[in-house]
Amino acid sequence: MKILFLHGWHSVPGGVKPTYLKDHGHSVINPALDDDNFDAAVQVAQAEFNRHHPKVVVGSSRGGAVAMNIDSGNAVLVLVCPAWKKYGKAKRTKHRTAILHSRADDVVPFEDSETLVAHSGLAPESLIEVGADHRLADEESLAAMLWLCEHVDKHGLLPWLDDGDAPEHEPRNGSAAASDNSASYICDACGETIVIPLDLTEGHDQEYVEDCPVCCNPNVIHVSVSASGAAQVWAAPEQDRE
Repeated sequence: MKILFLHGWHSVPGGVKPTYLKDHGHSVINPALDDDNFDAAVQVAQAEFNRHHPKVVVGSSRGGAVAMNIDSGNAVLVLVCPAWKKYGKAKRTKHRTAILHSRADDVVPFEDSETLVAHSGLAPESLIEVGADHRLADEESLAAMLWLCEHVDKHGLLPWLDDGDAPEHEPRNGSAAASDNSASYICDACGETIVIPLDLTEGHDQEYVEDCPVCCNPNVIHVSVSASGAAQVWAAPEQDRE
């Protein structure tokens, strides 16, 4: 399987993690990324993705932020302690994403990955706690990374998505309903979690504009209720409304 591996800041191609994947039989594209110019790093990563069409993109630390900022099509993202808050413009990741992170990480806080999961509306299983530092170069962490990649190679999806793929239009910001008559969304502007009432008499697919009660910026609120009654609520900037 082809894997695009995007290294972290001041790392180099041929490190422990891409070598581990290569030693287990995978074809690993491991370009050198500019340490000083993030946009240049994204351009290199995008060019390599377009050239090789990998099935999985693995991004480590700053490389995780690079992975979030390229157009990765239907490829799965495996983000290793992603430094998304520090680098790039992307504040959410795609539905087909797994995150490996250690609570003992003293470079990128574990809480950053928890926030990314919440902002992106990912399943709780998508954040896997592993390792004892930022590098995640121990055997347990490397094996977890390999397991995710090989599951995608064999089944085409991440393990927790086997019973259903992403929705046709992935929410840009989401959370599950808190109860039968309320739900929450994350404000696109300030990042605060806002609880709202649900009125299903207005339909199972709703869209309306609401000002955030914390920062007063407008959000386009989307409500989608499945046949089973599970509600998905997410917010997008008003300027993105078509």
